[in-house]
Amino acid sequence: MPRPIRLAVQLHPQHAEYDQIRRAAMHAEEAGVDIIYNWDHFFPLYGGSPDSTTGKHFECWTMLASWAEVTERVEIGALVTCNTYRNPELLADMARTVDHISNGRLILGIGAGWFEKDYTEYGYEFGTPGSRLADLATALPRIESRLAALDPAPTRDIPILIGGGGEKKTLRYTARHADIWHGFGDPDTIKRKNAILDDWCKTEGTDPSAIERSAGVESDQFERGDEMIAAGATQITIGLNGPDYDPAKIADWVAWRNEKNR
Repeated sequence: MPRPIRLAVQLHPQHAEYDQIRRAAMHAEEAGVDIIYNWDHFFPLYGGSPDSTTGKHFECWTMLASWAEVTERVEIGALVTCNTYRNPELLADMARTVDHISNGRLILGIGAGWFEKDYTEYGYEFGTPGSRLADLATALPRIESRLAALDPAPTRDIPILIGGGGEKKTLRYTARHADIWHGFGDPDTIKRKNAILDDWCKTEGTDPSAIERSAGVESDQFERGDEMIAAGATQITIGLNGPDYDPAKIADWVAWRNEKNR
């Protein structure tokens, strides 16, 4: 049986007061989305003045704990956690805690990291793409091991989402460890990388159908949502920026998802 189409909203935690972000999360749940994501950065990524990385911004995981309390149904998570900002065992414990606060609604999204300002301003070693990927490869089994050792245990097997499109490493790590893959790019890119992920699943002994495929679209690109589904995605994520988080766009996308699942 084919997977239903799921709709996610990524609320960009920038250029807004926290009460505006909290209200947006509650509204997104009320509107009927399946998943609400934030992102794991310390500075805005766009829209600032005098440059794109200035302005109001809030931290990812403390926000997820808040969302766990103010929502009841939606899954929540980071799209994605930067692996090297936290010790893997600590991250596993944080995830287990938010899993319990939310009564089993956390998705543990993770990636290798890329935003240099986060690293330099907060005192992390930026390294290279290769070193960050190597750190991710080391961290994933440590996270899994710590999740298995925690008392109390998570309420469920916390789904792991890996974001990224590296064909030799990231997609192989996804086949080995993940329940969800989030890809970046246009529909042709998503389709091609989905096929590569399928090949890595065969190499790793993973059923390709066990990994949900996710892709992002602009909030007014309904035709692109259709194209992403044709490319193999069954989870579609729209991004909304603060401070307004345009509730009308959420309603329109919920209607689109409902039509696709008829």
